[in-house]
Amino acid sequence: MLKVKIVNKSKWDNPAYATEASAGMDLHANVNEPFTLQPLERRLVPTGIFIELPVGYEAQVRPRSGLATKHGITIINAPGTVDADFRGELRVSLVNLSNEPFEIVPGERIAQMIVSRHERVEWENVDELSETERGSGGWGSTGKK
Repeated sequence: MLKVKIVNKSKWDNPAYATEASAGMDLHANVNEPFTLQPLERRLVPTGIFIELPVGYEAQVRPRSGLATKHGITIINAPGTVDADFRGELRVSLVNLSNEPFEIVPGERIAQMIVSRHERVEWENVDELSETERGSGGWGSTGKK
């Protein structure tokens, strides 16, 4: 289990896993009163959460599938990346992609956060790459099933 330092200045509990097998922890809207997100409106929503990730780890802030599917509420920069050296408040860039206004209430679960290890890359300049069956085929090149 990875221990991560957290400062929680919100009115809500620390981010937590909803089930034993959940990958993401819910983030809550740390707002004092409800607000309406109009169609195509974007808003940076505070969470009141500050974290200190160890070097070699990142947090990704991702949409909640229920909000996205049922209401068109998603994250404009999904996934948002939180680097290990960031010490500011975690804020979520929500956007309403539906045709209907949507009310965000205090404590609403607005996103999920996944913490994971990542690798750093050292580039090796070469003249050509190895061959593969796919080659340079891009979007849709592997067929439709």
